[in-house]
Amino acid sequence: MNDPLSPARSILLVEDNPADLDLTRRAFTRSRLVNPLLVARDGQEALDFVPRWEAGEPLPLVVLLDLKLPRVHGLEVLRQYRENPVSRGVPVVVLTTSSEDADIDTAYQLGANSYILKPVGFDKFIQVAGQIELYWCALNVPPRN
Repeated sequence: MNDPLSPARSILLVEDNPADLDLTRRAFTRSRLVNPLLVARDGQEALDFVPRWEAGEPLPLVVLLDLKLPRVHGLEVLRQYRENPVSRGVPVVVLTTSSEDADIDTAYQLGANSYILKPVGFDKFIQVAGQIELYWCALNVPPRN
């Protein structure tokens, strides 16, 4: 489990849709998530974190990655994260509306740790956010920075 005396590591949310971003923030607030939420609004912004991590900035506890992103597609972000020695071990949860078999298969082939379809409706989203928090922020033992 996470050390209660150390500061909470961040969650990186890669999401371009303002409504989904707002919904995610509200869901995490309602579930009393203590981890800071960092946001990348497109695939390039997500990739721009890599040099920061290489320079010693703490890695996120988990990355929540949408697939349908402007500038750089989410699957390309995942591929580049997995190819980089610094970000290779960061858990990546694909959180998307795409239920396409090709997207699911490719995400897992590229090293996604989980693939979650975005639920429709705030109450369902709250449940998913709570489960993400419980597993990835409380139960899962992350790689050490």
